[in-house]
Amino acid sequence: MSNATPPGWYPDTAAPGNERWWDGAGWTAHTRPSATVIQRPVPGRGDGGAGASAARTVALVATGVAVVVVAVTGAMLLNRGDGPEPTAPRSDRSAPSSADTADGAPGDDSPSPDPSAAGEDPDVLVDQLNGITLPIPDGWERVEHPVDEMLTMRTADSEAYYCPGTSSALCYHGTVTVRTAGGTDPATPEAIAKKDIVAAADRAYEEDIIGRPIHGGIMSHRQIAAGPVSVAGRTGYQVRWRVVTGKGPGGYVQSLVFPSAVGSESPVVVRYAFDAGPDGVPLALMDTLTQGIRPLGDSETGGGVGSSVAP
Repeated sequence: MSNATPPGWYPDTAAPGNERWWDGAGWTAHTRPSATVIQRPVPGRGDGGAGASAARTVALVATGVAVVVVAVTGAMLLNRGDGPEPTAPRSDRSAPSSADTADGAPGDDSPSPDPSAAGEDPDVLVDQLNGITLPIPDGWERVEHPVDEMLTMRTADSEAYYCPGTSSALCYHGTVTVRTAGGTDPATPEAIAKKDIVAAADRAYEEDIIGRPIHGGIMSHRQIAAGPVSVAGRTGYQVRWRVVTGKGPGGYVQSLVFPSAVGSESPVVVRYAFDAGPDGVPLALMDTLTQGIRPLGDSETGGGVGSSVAP
């Protein structure tokens, strides 16, 4: 029986009055003020029957508490012998308990961690955790269940091709992924981008997630752009490489890093990987996508670098 706690906002025991994002395996750097619960006074007698209604409400609440106690007791008995609950890797905080996910607990109104929830705009990639959206270009698709669990969009499956380095894998002419910087990443957007570009190139053109040499390995690379960039009204940093591979036309990779639009503004890392050659994706689309990044609910915030960053 699995006792894993689902991702979500939970009370931060190290900072009373705040909540912290649990990603399902550990605590992240994202925080937000706890939701405020409004207490309404119970009407008194002589208010035209409201007192009786209040009494019924109190009775119902008491009954609900009894049911919850029974349910929790039963759950404890069922889980006995299955081993301890998983704990977060941070020494100062434990994993959120099942009580934190009960109805009425803080975080009930938090966004779903599933970026592909039903009803989303098919033309927009939504990152609920970081409070941003990215436009999905024509002919591209959202990846509903990416293998590496990063928010992903790429050129359509109908345009996929057998990778030049191995016929056992499919490759895509263009891919964009979004992740939140972790505790092992450097502190500044510039430092994160300069470190991440190496991993971005390796993942796109060296080996895939299970170690297949999808493009015959990276033979060389050349930095063609690097510098500050405005993204959704925030100052970030980007690094772009031209990659030459052992097989196929190679391509372009870019790491873009900027502060999140919510909570403690943890850095967001957006990776771009575009094939070169006649069948590749126009390089200018990288800048177009960067310009199109917006805070949730904001379609007017300017950002990006447009055509000012040349290949």
